Amino acid sequence: MRILLTNDDGIEAEGLACLERIAQALLDASASSRTGHDSPDEIWVVAPQEEQSGKGRGITLTEPLRIKRFDDRRFAVTGTPTDCVVLAVNDLMAEHRPDLVLSGVNRGHNVGEDCSYSGTVAGALQGMAFGIRSIALSQSLERFHDEVTAHWETAEAYAPAIISRLLAQDWQPGVVMNLNFPARSVDQVTEIEVTRQGFRNQGEMHAVRRTDLRGRDYYWMSFRGTKQDHAPGTDLRAMDDGKISVTPLHIDLTHMASLHDLKGVLGGVPPKAVVAAE
Repeated sequence: MRILLTNDDGIEAEGLACLERIAQALLDASASSRTGHDSPDEIWVVAPQEEQSGKGRGITLTEPLRIKRFDDRRFAVTGTPTDCVVLAVNDLMAEHRPDLVLSGVNRGHNVGEDCSYSGTVAGALQGMAFGIRSIALSQSLERFHDEVTAHWETAEAYAPAIISRLLAQDWQPGVVMNLNFPARSVDQVTEIEVTRQGFRNQGEMHAVRRTDLRGRDYYWMSFRGTKQDHAPGTDLRAMDDGKISVTPLHIDLTHMASLHDLKGVLGGVPPKAVVAAE
């Protein structure tokens, strides 16, 4: 199996090193079942040169992308996770496309509305867009501060077996799997739960205004971190309860109920513009 790894925390991130160990464990576990017709066991790393958190599915259109090569299968890109997957599949691995894309392991969970702007999830979505099975992985934190050490050992302990089970199943077209591991040690994890995407209070994200040395205002985007009671069955609640969350995501943003309602109002011949009386 040929596995492509990417992330949004950058080529030097601890979570990427964790993901490399997860990928190697996955290959080691599957080695006994390989046949002579399988693709060779390879791990490729194509990750951003610098952190790209919160960039979502952004692609670089207004400046060139540059690639730094570390060895035959390890590269850093001056772009987003989406850029990385596009370059990997279309150029760096063009002769032999990956069988699996793993994105992460992100430092901090990607649940709820995080999924819409997460670079980690975006890397997996781009793999899916190429028709490749793709999985996003994130490790929750007690607090998002530099001094907090993530429980990388938790993601590393559970991810290989979960991924193996997922790969043994049939996936619906256009689906990526979003795995989130709770901010707990290995022995404190209670269970795995298949969840739906939840949503936080809308006031959770805000901009903090500060003043520079010239008296000019500038802003830091932030989260309030207030305690909320999340709905059962959601990825947010799973993190609260110390569970591993597995959420199937897809890129189709169509709200089907509204679609059917609007067809009765706007379907058919388009209405002419109404000219206001003078």
